[in-house]
Parts: sequence; C-alpha cells; structure tokens
Amino acid sequence: MKHFFSFFIFLFCCLSLSAQIVINEFDTDTDGQDFEEFVELKSDVPNTNLDGYVLVFFNGSESGADSSYLAFDLDGFSTDVNGILVVGSSNVSPVPEFLIPPAIIQNGADAVAVYQGSADDFPEGTLATTANLIDALVYDTNDADDTVLLSLLGLTEQINEDENGNQTTESIQRNNDGSYTVTTPTPGVLNDGSGVDLNGVSFTVDQQEYSEGDTMTITFTTEEAVSSDLNFNFTLENETFTTDDYAGNTSVFIATGTNEASIQIQFVEDGVNDGDEFAEIDIQTLPQEYNRLTDNVEVLVIDLDFTVAQWGTPLDPTYGFVESTEPEDYYNSIGGLADNELRQAIQDVVADPETVRTQTYADAIDILKSADQSPENSNEVWLLYTEQSRPKIDFQNLGGSNIGKWNREHTYPRSRGGFYELEEDEVADGMNIFIETNADSLRHGISDAHGLRAADGPENSSRGNQDYGEYSGPTGNLGSFKGDVARAVLFMAVRYNDLEVVNGDPENTTVGELGDLQTLLEWHRNDPPDDFEMNRNNIVYTWQRNRNPFIDRPILVEHLWGNMQGEIYYPPLSIEENNRPEIVLYPNPVSEILNIDGVSGKTEINIFSINGEEVLNKTIFQNTFLQLPFQSGIYIVVLVTNKRTRVKRIVIE
Repeated sequence: MKHFFSFFIFLFCCLSLSAQIVINEFDTDTDGQDFEEFVELKSDVPNTNLDGYVLVFFNGSESGADSSYLAFDLDGFSTDVNGILVVGSSNVSPVPEFLIPPAIIQNGADAVAVYQGSADDFPEGTLATTANLIDALVYDTNDADDTVLLSLLGLTEQINEDENGNQTTESIQRNNDGSYTVTTPTPGVLNDGSGVDLNGVSFTVDQQEYSEGDTMTITFTTEEAVSSDLNFNFTLENETFTTDDYAGNTSVFIATGTNEASIQIQFVEDGVNDGDEFAEIDIQTLPQEYNRLTDNVEVLVIDLDFTVAQWGTPLDPTYGFVESTEPEDYYNSIGGLADNELRQAIQDVVADPETVRTQTYADAIDILKSADQSPENSNEVWLLYTEQSRPKIDFQNLGGSNIGKWNREHTYPRSRGGFYELEEDEVADGMNIFIETNADSLRHGISDAHGLRAADGPENSSRGNQDYGEYSGPTGNLGSFKGDVARAVLFMAVRYNDLEVVNGDPENTTVGELGDLQTLLEWHRNDPPDDFEMNRNNIVYTWQRNRNPFIDRPILVEHLWGNMQGEIYYPPLSIEENNRPEIVLYPNPVSEILNIDGVSGKTEINIFSINGEEVLNKTIFQNTFLQLPFQSGIYIVVLVTNKRTRVKRIVIE
C-alpha cells in the first residue's frame, strides 16, 4: 500500500467543492445474471460532496421510449480520497458506498446520466433531456445505435460493452481524454492506475447458518498489515433481528503491524417463536485510507421455538383434524343445479364482487408463508413438486439467485392465463387493504392464492408453463402434490372468465387454455383433499373472502368435468344427512381384515395407495368387512354415500 500523507488529506479537504462529475466506469452485464453491475462516478476534486446531484437511468427500448426508469438522489454521499463513488449492489467488490438492488440496470441500448437536481425531477417515464445535465453515457450490449436517445442527451457516440465479445467480464471505462475503453472491471479504482491504494477490509464467519444459543466467530482481515491501530464498528441488526437477539462486542480493533482480529457473538435463545431471521454484518465508517472488500453479509439464525401442527404434510397426509371454516350457508345457492348452471352458480360464489377481495402480488408472499406453512415446522413452508420444507426466510428476492430459495408458483401459469403485474403489486399492504374484483378481473389471477403455491425456485423454472401430464414433477417425486394442483387449476378455470382446462396439450403459447384435463381428473381422484389442503383453504379465505369449493366439496369436480356430468348436485348439508352415523373403519392399523361399520345405504368404496394407484373399487350396502391382500403401507379410503364423500386413512401392516 502506498504511504498516505496527512498533507494530502489536508489539501483534499481544502480544495473547492465545485468539482466536475463524470461517469468514470459502467458495468451493466455481469456473468449473465447482472448481480455485480455498477456505475462509478468520479469527481476531479477528491472528497467532493454530491448533494444536489441525481443519477438517472434511461430506457432506450421501444416500450421505454427513451425515458427514465430509475433515479437516485446522491445527497449525503461524497467521493473518496481518489474522487470516486461507486453505485452498485453488495455483490460488487470493493463494496459500493451507495448500495442499490442487484440486476436492476438494463443492458441497452440505454443510457445513464448525472444531473443537477433531484429524483423528483425524473419520475418514471421522463424523457431524456440535456437540461441540467452534467454527464451522460449511452451504451449497448450489441444493440443498434439509439440515435434519438443520443440526440436527446447531446451525444454522438454509443459505447458497446460487448465490443470485444466479453460483455459479461468487461466494463466501459472513461479515459482521461474523455474517450472510452472496454476492458476488465476496476470498481473503486482510478482507470489509469493512479491514485492512493486503499487497504481492503474483509471478513469471514465460521459458518453460514446458526441456531439460537450458538456462538458466531467473525474474523476481520485487512489486505496489508495496518500502519497504525485500526478501530471501527459493525452492526448486526436487520429487519426483525435486533440487539435483543444477540450479545457481544461489535467494535473491532486491529493493532499496528497486524492484519486480523476476531470477534465472538452469542445468539440469544429467548424462548419465543419469532421466526428464523437473518443477521446482517455491516461494517460502519472506515478511515478514508481503507475500503470494504466484503460487507452486508447475511447469516441465518434459526429459531428453535417453532411449533408442529396436529396434521401431517402432503407427503404424510392426515384427514379429519382440520375442519372447513366455511359459513353455514356458503354453498346453499349451488344446490339443485347441474352442468353450466352449476358452474355459473359456483362462480357467483367464488367471484362475488360484493364480498371477494384480491390482494397485491407482494401480499401473496405473506399469504403463502401462512397458507403453505409446513406442519413439521412453523418457520418453514412446504414446497409444491419437490415435496420438502424450506425456511420461510429463504424467499427469492427480486434479482437474486433462485438456488436454495422458494418463490411463487402459478399452478395455472401466468403466461397461459394472461395474468400480469402493475406497479402497485410491488407493495405488501396487508389483509385490510384490498382491491375489488369479479369474474372478468383476469389480471388478478397474478396474486390469487388459491392458484399460487410455494415452490422451489429452480423447479419452478423447470416446470415453466408446461401442461400437466407433460409435466408431472421432478424425478422420483411421490405425487403428493397432484390432487392439490388439480383442484387449484380447476378453481382458476371457474373463478375467472376466459380460462379453461382442456383435454390434451395445447400449444404453450395458447392463452386461456391449459391441459391436460384427464390427467388432472386422475390426480384429483387419486389424491383427495387432506388436512394440509383444508387448512390452506381456510387461511386463504381469511384474505380473499372466497374458498376453493373443490377442496370443501370434491364431488363437484365430477359434476363439472367427470363421471357425474348432467347429474344434479345436492349439497350434503341436510339435517338428515348430518345425523347419519359416521362410517368407522377398524382395526387401524390393519393386517388382513378391515371391518366397516356405520353403513346406512349404498356406499362406493375406493382405496388408493399413497402413490395414487387405485387398488380396490367396491360397492356395499351394509356393514361388512374387506380382505386387504396389499403390501404394507399407507392407503387412502374414499367412501361416497348419496353424494357425500368421506376420506379416511388406513395403515396396512
């Protein structure tokens, strides 16, 4: 590291603050995912205060119309001892002083500019202008020149970040004469190699995941031994993770001539289930001869005080523990009808504009955290398709990697349904702020929690917008999700006009049609609604004020699409039916002979293996017994008596 003289500090601080600001380096396309994109600003006077400046990004695409899409006030920031301020995400190293989310800068043909003014002067959609312009760069990644955008900004040259064929590993850098070179990125360093070499500070932790009660060791390191004692602080607070959640010293001391110090932090076991949390290690102000090579690092702190539900997961289903919370008269209006009249009556209930609500797409995250909560751990969600739990806190953030994360899966794919987002969908405003909706509000399918499920990020991508049957889950899955998917998709087809479930596999570009109906009917029959599905139906109802009738009344699927089409539906809610004795299966577990008691009339019995294979279909009229020459395992028994469906679970030893 070069010697840093106090004379230079004095000189830099005393120079005029009326410095020229230029865009010194720009990297918009990084390794295919753009997590390390950045803008580097340079002032001709070091330590320049940037109050009154604004950084603006313009979209040069046809839809962007050469207008602004992002604007950041630079108030409160200054350039460093080399006259540099880097604007980028925490994935950039050295870590920028001005942090923005990853992957939000567009790849071109677009522009970035510095103005005197504020972000309020550039609301989204503001046409590029030379008024109060300080500096601008029009760039592309192998795109045609945007002559209109160049003209609007008073420029004649558009710089191609991919001119060497290495756009993901190179950046656009300004030369001292005002021309540009495309070469290896150098964030935080003067492009000509001059200036003061800063001593980089980094840190490591002894593991990435901790439980309450564990001790975390953080080791701070400088690139070179420090020439004088280095003191600085760090914080751990992050959203709900506060100073009450840990104990330990958050001051770092690295002695002269050394380059390392270790700190121990104790995570508090408080006996309260406040959920898994991320502690975020953030280095505070460093002396100006230092920079941060790593910062804003999150470590997972697992809450040991989670709860376990009374019911099972879809992989180990239970039945009868969770009761429907439907109002007593919720389905009264659909009785005595058949075919299209029945379908219309169901839609009138689940899409009633007087009662039904829609929430924002951001709200859907909170709904899924509750509705898809894992019965095995209240701090986790149960993932569709991959049949596993994952911490709620591991939701995939905008622009972040989906590896190891979960996100929102549309069982009726958004591209096939024609669902889309609006700007207000980005705000989670809670249960009590909602939007009115009706059967024609197809856009609202984007956030309908009956059609959404928590899913593994990569598996969600693999599923894409395929028809079911064409897609049947990842290799080796046990199919515990199949009935849930069928009932979700069929709900969407009734809830919204212009959505259909059809036979076969329509083209994946076909909007308003999804297949395969026969596959979904088979999935519905072989995987009946369990306690997990009823619980999520109850939770979604508290947010949206509508229910999935195919969970509450599975037989309705047969009336609309299956083997009972044309037959009148009679709700099983009469006093006579409710007073009928419950059918009892015993013993359970059973070895060979299963006794059936409580039969009061014609009853159809279907027994399915846990994999969904039908192993027995029989009609009885009185109490009887069945021989079960089947392999050991869990089986689902579906009993249908006078349109009333009962689902039970037995274990064969």
